[in-house]
Amino acid sequence: MSSEGPATTREAILRLLLRQGGCNAGMLANLIGISVQAMRRHLRRLENDGLVNLSSKPEGPGRPSNLWRLTLKGEDFFKQGNASEEFALDLLDTIDANFSRENISEILHYQMLQKSINYRERIGKGSLNTRLKKLIELRKKEGYSSELNILKDGSSWYLNAFNCSISSIAEKYPIVCDQELELLRNVFPDCVIQRVQWRFDNDHSCGFKFNPMVNDG
Repeated sequence: MSSEGPATTREAILRLLLRQGGCNAGMLANLIGISVQAMRRHLRRLENDGLVNLSSKPEGPGRPSNLWRLTLKGEDFFKQGNASEEFALDLLDTIDANFSRENISEILHYQMLQKSINYRERIGKGSLNTRLKKLIELRKKEGYSSELNILKDGSSWYLNAFNCSISSIAEKYPIVCDQELELLRNVFPDCVIQRVQWRFDNDHSCGFKFNPMVNDG
């Protein structure tokens, strides 16, 4: 059995579900290193706290697979500064009630440009891999949980954002997701960046592919 205490095991389970999107009890037990019986006890406690729920996912003929997933409350466990998100959402609601959506778009675009300048200054120069790692550290401080992987071609990177610190805002105002993509393109002008996965398309995370531009000169 793992030597981790209950609080540590509890957080480890939540982090695995954040990254995997959904797991059965056996898989979670194997990854953490405890018995399935102990894992089920942890999951039931987390379910009682409203942090996870159990869903049945059909996987071909036969019985469906029972997968544990984070609830919205479970995702909020990883957020920092929820008061700031609530303030921002209230502010956008006020602007939306008194001005046009074009005004919101202009404000968010200006904010994106200012943030991209700040990011570029803090990330500095270096290889793409180095700069992407610095980006992940910056985003971590803002409440995002991300992972960086180099693709099989050896020249492209995949950035997986497992949670969103402004999910409530993004759900009501999807335009902020467009601004996020533009932010990345401004910070990394030497890359072609595509959003290849989106949380609000029933994916468990957002994913961005970074392809370095080829210099033909």
